[in-house]
Amino acid sequence: MPFREINSKMVEATVIPGQRMFSQRGAMLAYRGEVTFTPNMAGGQGGLMSMIGRRVAGEATPLMTVEGNGTVMFGHGGHHIQVIGLTGDTLYVEADRLLAFDGTLEQGTMFMGSQGGVMGMVRGQVSGQGLFTTTLKGHGAVAVMAHGGVVELPIAPGRPVHVDPQAYVAHHGDVRNKLSTALGWRDMVGRGSGEAFQLELSGSGAVYVQASEEKL
Repeated sequence: MPFREINSKMVEATVIPGQRMFSQRGAMLAYRGEVTFTPNMAGGQGGLMSMIGRRVAGEATPLMTVEGNGTVMFGHGGHHIQVIGLTGDTLYVEADRLLAFDGTLEQGTMFMGSQGGVMGMVRGQVSGQGLFTTTLKGHGAVAVMAHGGVVELPIAPGRPVHVDPQAYVAHHGDVRNKLSTALGWRDMVGRGSGEAFQLELSGSGAVYVQASEEKL
């Protein structure tokens, strides 16, 4: 169920009988045809653990299940929208950045510390983002939100990418993440992001970076 980009802040999706998609609550702008929107308290295809992960991450609003026969326009808060296509791999994205995604994708939750150790846990405290990151796996499309536009940076073996934690939007591929500090611990007191912290992503894949550090 691919998304059609109307402009940088609006996308349109076709909903057909027998298939469903999920969207953030309040993301529907308009629709044509016979389409229903139902709160999904089970957390998509991730079930209970996905729901727990989103609750711990501070996302109290359930996803909406979108079904029927028609077309739906999505957008939220005037944020820039980036459409990402998955072909069997896994996308890691903050839960509050999800606008809408195919119901065929398997949703789960990853504890950031599992990839970055203790420093991965610190990342959540530093950036103001949750310690849990939502995962979407399979074949389908995902529409994510960001501030000021998005750039996709390739990650190749031996060529890691360093990203400001608050500029991070999502990543996919066989990628490891590690939070490092450019300054000593004493220098970091009172600092929230910027050059004091760097999120290092290595391996093979891509990372999506937003133009502004503003939080959603």
